[in-house]
Amino acid sequence: MPSPRYHREIPARYRLEAGKCSDCGKVLYPARKVCPACRSQEMEKVNLSPKGTVVTSTVIHVPPDEFLNEAPYAMAVVETPEGARFMTQVVDCDPATVGPGMELDLEFRLIQKEGNSGILCYGHKGVPA
Repeated sequence: MPSPRYHREIPARYRLEAGKCSDCGKVLYPARKVCPACRSQEMEKVNLSPKGTVVTSTVIHVPPDEFLNEAPYAMAVVETPEGARFMTQVVDCDPATVGPGMELDLEFRLIQKEGNSGILCYGHKGVPA
């Protein structure tokens, strides 16, 4: 991930800040300026719970170069109690055991080290509850 983009997204990544549509109540992570459900531009900032449930998942056997030493690993679409959905890596378990309905705790962890610049990129990863 390019350094400028990573630094722009720090508040959302570090604090799990999402946007909630003031009109229809849809919760979006990351926050957006326009609600895709009702097209409203009235959004408020909310913090997501550090818990979630796996909606769907997959196991990555042939990863990008940055994650070669982690393969195989599980990636999952997770839904928080507030209704926001996003993709995250699921760690500290056998990747084959990750599936729909699995309860996760979202823990703040190192995601990757960016190339030769050595910038450490942090975010949330799912850990079985």
